[in-house]
Amino acid sequence: MVRVKPFAALRPRKGLETEVSAPPYDVLNSAEAKALAGEKSLLHITKPEIDFEPIAGEHEDRTYEKAVANFKLWQQKGWLVRDDSENYYVYAQTMGERTQYGIVLCAHTDDYSSGKIKKHELTRKDKEDDRMIHVRIQSANIEPVFFAFKDNDELGEIVSRTVSDAPEYSFTDENGFGHAFWVIDDRATVGRITELFESSVDAFYVADGHHRTAAAARVGAERRAANPTHTGDEEYNFFMAVCFPESQLKILDYNRVVRDLNGLSPEAFLKALEADFEVSPCHSERSEGISPSRLHEFSMYLGGKWYRLVAKPGRYDDGDPIGVLDVTILSRLVLDKILGIKDLRTDKRIDFVGGIRGLGELSRRVDSGEMAVAFALYPVSMHQLIDIADTGNIMPPKTTWFEPKLRSGLAIHTF
Repeated sequence: MVRVKPFAALRPRKGLETEVSAPPYDVLNSAEAKALAGEKSLLHITKPEIDFEPIAGEHEDRTYEKAVANFKLWQQKGWLVRDDSENYYVYAQTMGERTQYGIVLCAHTDDYSSGKIKKHELTRKDKEDDRMIHVRIQSANIEPVFFAFKDNDELGEIVSRTVSDAPEYSFTDENGFGHAFWVIDDRATVGRITELFESSVDAFYVADGHHRTAAAARVGAERRAANPTHTGDEEYNFFMAVCFPESQLKILDYNRVVRDLNGLSPEAFLKALEADFEVSPCHSERSEGISPSRLHEFSMYLGGKWYRLVAKPGRYDDGDPIGVLDVTILSRLVLDKILGIKDLRTDKRIDFVGGIRGLGELSRRVDSGEMAVAFALYPVSMHQLIDIADTGNIMPPKTTWFEPKLRSGLAIHTF
């Protein structure tokens, strides 16, 4: 079972939550962050290059030094205040008519190294190194990672009782998503939450934040090696996560756009597709296109028209957790076989578009001449993600898109 603990969070003084909290560091480029950041925004800590004119490099020494200085300053000014006791927290996110409720806690780095915290993506060393530096220099997890776990009835009941009271924070962000936050400080309830995770929850699944999870584990290993009296209970062994029951989560599609047709004409490309797919025009008055309605069906935008592609039987293996994925089918039969794209991580001819941006973004990028063809995929399910993680498999790059993203700055864990 997993090991968890409550923690005394640093968090915004009540009334400052909308000014302090911010989108995650990796959903904005530096120019976007500079334009969005108000005086008290956490972006001055998570993307401190914006405090220089012109904007500094993200990996410069002065940028990291500014992050540390700003983190101290936010505490000195009272914009971030520490709770008096070690608590759990509930964080709710609302997107449209759907609300998901997560428990904010500290997970143990040993569970990552032992495989109880399960991943479904590979990490890139450069991104992992950068996040590791931020954790190391701040002795803090400034931004949470996003975990899923299999539903637990009693934990669900505790969350339901908690959210029946007025939240500590409640606001709508710049994207129209709702955020609410509750403090669980009743000692009996805190103890029971710990017991339930450690007796009833056998694994966490990394939904979003693979690099932050790996970075936290590496910093924990560093501190452990430097401490001759290490016991495993020290605060550096733990890192902050928001953990959601898997039944509440929905994965959005993660789509592909490709810059050219690998020397083929549109007609020749369509002909090549027919070897492995049933190809038919989409007859619809909806100019934005039609999303795939089931597994192994794709929507494609080419030459100002939408097409429906259905993979032919025998071109995939529904018994293989990876082979059944539509990202695998598209990568193998189209991106590699026809378009010559071998490595999705490094090939500059391909880009990825999260489903939150809609099919209109795919047609826009093709119509602009930036890209030659776009593919919309049927989204991966939480069941598929858990199956892949449980079997020790790794998904292809850019397979899952979770929305809403966790707001940074509502709670910070220090060690």
